[in-house]
Amino acid sequence: MNIQSKPTLTPAEQGLIDAFVAKVSDLPGDAELTAHRDRLIAQLTETGLPSRRIEAWHYTDLRTLLKSVPGPQPAGAADALPPIAPNALILPLLQGTHVQPAAADGLTCTSLQERLLAGGASETLQPLGRDDAIGMINSAFVTDGYVMSLDSEAELAPILELQAVQDGGQAHGRFEFEANAASRATILERHARSGDSAGLTSSVSVLKLAENADLTWIILQDRGADDVHLGQLRAELAEGARLRLFVINTGGHLVRQEVVVKVEGEGAHFDLRAINLLAGQGHTDVTLSIDHSAPHTTSEEVVRNVVLDRARGVFQGQIRVAREAQKTDAQMACNTLLLTDEGEFDAKPELEIFADDVICAHGATVIDLDPAHLFYLTARGISEKVARQLLINGFVDELLDELDNEELADVLKRRVEDWLDRHV
Repeated sequence: MNIQSKPTLTPAEQGLIDAFVAKVSDLPGDAELTAHRDRLIAQLTETGLPSRRIEAWHYTDLRTLLKSVPGPQPAGAADALPPIAPNALILPLLQGTHVQPAAADGLTCTSLQERLLAGGASETLQPLGRDDAIGMINSAFVTDGYVMSLDSEAELAPILELQAVQDGGQAHGRFEFEANAASRATILERHARSGDSAGLTSSVSVLKLAENADLTWIILQDRGADDVHLGQLRAELAEGARLRLFVINTGGHLVRQEVVVKVEGEGAHFDLRAINLLAGQGHTDVTLSIDHSAPHTTSEEVVRNVVLDRARGVFQGQIRVAREAQKTDAQMACNTLLLTDEGEFDAKPELEIFADDVICAHGATVIDLDPAHLFYLTARGISEKVARQLLINGFVDELLDELDNEELADVLKRRVEDWLDRHV
């Protein structure tokens, strides 16, 4: 007879369960949603957080790495930050709570809290599978966020800056954005810390692009050095839709950013440009899954990583091409500057192809700075520190040059330079 026992709960798992018990009566939603949240926490109690035995979490053993979690109450009051994007329209989410939604031509915006209170939200607050720890935690705890819709053929003139700002405690937010047919927008999703207290956050963004929609979405994760950030972006692309996603990680102690994209319409295109700047003893994981399910679709992913000190980075990228997705062109590359003997970077690119008329490729490189390039610069009077910064800048800045908005690209480049000044 086989007897399987439940795993002994870790302090972090018990902390999440205790936080839910303390908070459940205040979570918005009807009885159906409350029961759904209860089931998700029961599953967490039954299985625990994912460990390296789960293939998708092999390089980020969440059960081991997440030592503890803060209580549900924030340590302080978070304040909205000055916009990083020039002339941006700001939608703040402070300690997981919305501020009155702003207005813009062609944009409809309501709070997620309003939708949760209206009922029937349990169908949308669903994890992507049994091993989707981020979706599970977020669906169980989420209290607020923004639900946005851009009218057909509308162009959102200002950049929309979504500010998820936290000072300790736990914050669980969600952004839903629907780009209707032939609409166009640039969105900056910014995660930051406003105080001195460590916190845990989960954030899920759900994007739906209708026919010929054109969307640039930027995730800037700049949490504190002892924060935990669990992020997930889900996107669905209809015929002719185009999504350009930029992911920039410059902070956090334990970071997992998942990107799940379904390229469902013929002629749709997806781009990912990711920059991971890793220092200290942080652990940052970007995990990507792309499904091409229609013919004549394309995607291109370029990930650049800089690893210092004892930091560890992970990139997992899987491209799946269905039998019907003939003429798919999918390219993926992961390039790493490993600048210390104590640092580590793990890359796992994968292709799963069922069509027979495709162009698909992946590659990964790990290198140090070229000594000849350093010598060339220092021989001309440049200090070694500045020379190293210049070479690293050149390695990552070319990805930011692909942004259509030159002012925003310059701002993000300055943030990269500031990080290099502090760590190189």
